[in-house]
Order: sequence, then C-alpha cells, then structure tokens
Amino acid sequence: MSEAAAVAAPTTRAEDLLAPLEKALSRQFAEPVTIAGLRRLTGGAAAQTWAFSAMTSQGEQALILRRGNDASQFGGALSKSQEAYVLGAAVAAGVPAPAIVLKLSTEDGLGEGFIMRHIAGETLPQKILKDPRYAVARGKMAGQCGDILAAIHAVPLKTVTGLHRALAADQIAFYRQAYDGYQQSLPVFEYAFRWLAEHIPLCTEETLVHGDFRNGNLIVDEDGVRAVLDWELSHIGDPMEDLGWLCVNSWRFGRIDKPVGGFGDRDSLYQAYSQASGRQVDPKVVTFWELFGVLKWGVICLYQCDMHLSGRERSLERVAIGRRVSECELDILDLLRGE
Repeated sequence: MSEAAAVAAPTTRAEDLLAPLEKALSRQFAEPVTIAGLRRLTGGAAAQTWAFSAMTSQGEQALILRRGNDASQFGGALSKSQEAYVLGAAVAAGVPAPAIVLKLSTEDGLGEGFIMRHIAGETLPQKILKDPRYAVARGKMAGQCGDILAAIHAVPLKTVTGLHRALAADQIAFYRQAYDGYQQSLPVFEYAFRWLAEHIPLCTEETLVHGDFRNGNLIVDEDGVRAVLDWELSHIGDPMEDLGWLCVNSWRFGRIDKPVGGFGDRDSLYQAYSQASGRQVDPKVVTFWELFGVLKWGVICLYQCDMHLSGRERSLERVAIGRRVSECELDILDLLRGE
C-alpha cells in the first residue's frame, strides 16, 4: 500500500492567516475586503477548515477556507486543488454543495486550498438523528439522498477529466494489499475479500462517484439535506458504490433499524434514485458495495491503529478507531448471512 505522503503542517495561528486572506479576497472581489471572526472548525495535522466573515461593499459574506492535505488519508485522496475542481463541476451541474469562491494560488501565501461559501446547517450525525428539531427532516432524507446521488452521477465526465478511475476490482486489490501490510490474521476479512472478488457485479455505466457520501458529510436543516461536503475521495467508477457506502452500518450511528444513514429505509432511497436517474437499482449490487464498504472501513480501522502502534502518530483517537475492526467483522457476517 502506498500512503499519502506526509506534508508539513501549515500554520494554525489565525493571526497569521488574516493578512493573506484579506489580500487574496481583495484581489478576487476587486475591492478592499476585511476579515472578521476567523476560527478553526476542525483539527487534523495538515488539513484545515476555517470559518470567517468577509466584509465587502456588498455586505457580509460567510465563507469557509479549506487548506492543506490530510496526511492521515490514503487510497487516492485528492489534493485540495483537485477537490475544488470536482466540487466546482458538481455545483455547476446542479448538485447541492458549497460554491467555490476562490482557488488559492502560490502568490496567496496560504498553501494549497480553496475558499467556498458557508452553508448553514448541522453536520453532526448524533444531533441529526436524535434532535427533535430534525424529526421532519429525517423522514425526507433517504429520498433526498437518492435525488442528490442521481445528480452527482449525472455530472458530465467531460467536466472532471483527469479524475482517476477506480472500479471494484481495482479497489479490492488496493485494500487487499493494504490489509496484507498489517500482517493481521482475520478470517472474516479473508473470506470477505474472496467473496467480493468472486461476485464483482457488471458495471454498465461509469460515472462520477462522490466516494464518501454518508451521514456526517451532509449539511442538514429542518427541511432535510442542504448540501454535500468532503469531495476528496471522488473518482470515476460504479455509481452503486455511493449507494452501498451510504448504507454501511457504521454510518447509522447506532440506528441499525434505519439502514440508510440511520435516518431512512432502502426503498425510499432506491425509488428516489431510480426515478431521478433513470437507472434501475439492483439491491444485490448495492449489497455488494455495502459489503465492500464495511471491509474498506475495516481496513481503514486497521490502518488507524497501525499508525499508533508503529509510533508514526501516537493518538488515542486512532487506537479507539482501531478497536472498531470487530464491529466490521460482525457487519460482514450479517451481510454474508443474507446472501
């Protein structure tokens, strides 16, 4: 397995970002811009997300800065420049996602990244699934996800040229190589790899695939899904991959009775997707990708644990994620039992 190369962590001091941000946005808007309320939203050694307000002659604009690359990612994660490119193409095709305001250049002095519009809403899965405020939204979200995935899969491929292609066989081989590198003997994983290799479904149409479409990467308000975030795992592949990943048990956050993200049912997802896309959904193909998704997440859990145990990055969070391998084993057995 080839891991993403570690990159030097860009500065995390807000005061160091103010002047470069104001200069970059002043050039973009062709007028003086003042930044207020700059605050970091997420952690991470390299990838950063900052929220702020830009004061312009047109009024206050709520914006988000995404910069750097997450050194903990592996598996073909896009650079921030590539992510902005895909995000821009998706928005242009009508996908609900934050619009790009500015792609950073070398002269900006902020490293690799982009600035996008801020979209108000909730992203924390536990709040989305438990807060009475989102009760009505939860009833709509499976169908909305079907509509949104259809829109993602309809993005013209000519607008995302150069994006890497990753079909089922490619991904199985990649994660098999990664798994072998950890020298773990997990019979359930071994069997799952063999089963997947023997049951690869025919991909009749390759499309843009979001790659991480799940609860946690959606902005939600009282009316449902407002936008899709985190496009760094986008690629060209089988559109059913996105439907399967959305149904992985880990992304239900304890609501195992609601197989679509912990908030909805498969029929609502499939019917909305079929109606919007014109493609018939074969549940067996989605199950294949769901099983692959569970195994993929299991290998990522092994990777997170290995990062700690090897001493490359000591982290209680990484160890805690590593303990979830056993959950993946149970989910794999449950899925295979239904076959």
